[in-house]
Amino acid sequence: MFGDIARDFGQPVMLWQVGILLVTLAVAWLLARLLRRRVAQSQSQQLSLPRYQSLRFGMESLNRAAFPLIGAALVWIARAIAGQFMHTALLNLALVPLVGIGLIYIVFFFARRVFNRDGGVHPWLFLVEKTVSVIVWVGMVLTLMGIQDSVIAWMDSVRFRVANAHMTLLSLVTGLLWVGVTMIVAMWLGSTFEDRLMRSKTLDANLKVVVARVGRAAFVLAAILISLSIVGIDITVLGVFGGALGVGLGFGMQKIASNYVSGFIILLDRSLRIGDTINVTGLQGRVTQIRTRYTVVRGLDGIETLIPNEKLITDVVQNQSSYLTRGYARAAVQIAYTSDVEQAMALLAQATADVPRVLSDPAPTPFLVGFGPDGINLELGFWIDDAASGTSGVRSSVNRNIWRLFSEHGVKIPLAQREVRIVGPAGGTIPQPVTMTDLTQAVAPEASSDVALRPLGGAVNDGR
Repeated sequence: MFGDIARDFGQPVMLWQVGILLVTLAVAWLLARLLRRRVAQSQSQQLSLPRYQSLRFGMESLNRAAFPLIGAALVWIARAIAGQFMHTALLNLALVPLVGIGLIYIVFFFARRVFNRDGGVHPWLFLVEKTVSVIVWVGMVLTLMGIQDSVIAWMDSVRFRVANAHMTLLSLVTGLLWVGVTMIVAMWLGSTFEDRLMRSKTLDANLKVVVARVGRAAFVLAAILISLSIVGIDITVLGVFGGALGVGLGFGMQKIASNYVSGFIILLDRSLRIGDTINVTGLQGRVTQIRTRYTVVRGLDGIETLIPNEKLITDVVQNQSSYLTRGYARAAVQIAYTSDVEQAMALLAQATADVPRVLSDPAPTPFLVGFGPDGINLELGFWIDDAASGTSGVRSSVNRNIWRLFSEHGVKIPLAQREVRIVGPAGGTIPQPVTMTDLTQAVAPEASSDVALRPLGGAVNDGR
């Protein structure tokens, strides 16, 4: 190509080629700019969503690829037309970097869609981009120098043997390239399939996760089989290897296989969902992720714990979340026998007024539970919204309202009454009555409890 450029240099045909090249590149720049604006306007709202961060990250490469690809297409068309009238050495030379750079950015787009889910930098992404850049630039240099055919012939002449297969350096490099391309395409298809599946509103969340992971695994498996067939490896020999691998998994990786199977069981039977509050082996927290090998539970202290899925299948798990997102609570209280029972029950129903998260339907209901030794036992039953987020604060507010209303309306809560008898010695002197005061008098004088001590058979003092 450089020899053809030198031959046409200084000739009028070179000026025509320069003019055609500048016009085609200017038109390509305008078309690429219009395309980028159109794409940005149509997808600005969609790409702002968190789940499309990786797509927005990849769109940067696609926008950069627009100019070289459009320019390559226009230069190729111009070369086909002008080639009938003059030499096109400069146009031939311009096609090489335009196609190569466009190819690099296209691969970057797919790689960022595959290896990037949150807009960050992944180590595999960096490796793929560097590898592709080196391969494409080496190919462009060889093409510009015109020695690409000689290099390919030399690679085909380098022969070696792998097991029973005869291979060449060219077939090995070609096979590795095909493996990389098929794997990237398979992972991109799996990522696209997962994105579309997650946007579905008719499927259950757990079913989405299961189908997405099975789909990605199926795409990767198909890519491996296709790439091996392209390279020339007989995939029937994988049957023996697969059997041996299965036996190894059954013995050496029993726990890992059990966790993976348990993960799919959890996702399929929907026993646990993301957002559920669970209690397993003394650990209480909210489920934040369900992976195929483990489940992430964020405790009440904010620390995340990885629980193997096998434990969630074999151990007792308390799921404190409800599909109705409400729970039933009780507030028990005792009143004196001298108090008005009807008034106390009305005050109990009134105690739930203005308490957040207490449902009015069903309405809070007071009950007369029974008659105790010290007073009448009452109970207030009520429903709490979003019980999975906790009920202690709601019960505390209701109990404080009960205490306040009873104090305002003179409803008394009785103190415990106890009677202690001491058996005197046989034939001994009968001790004199002794009055004992409860230690709670030091804290609350009005809440004292006197205990009369008498020998067995003697007169008993009434306890207060």
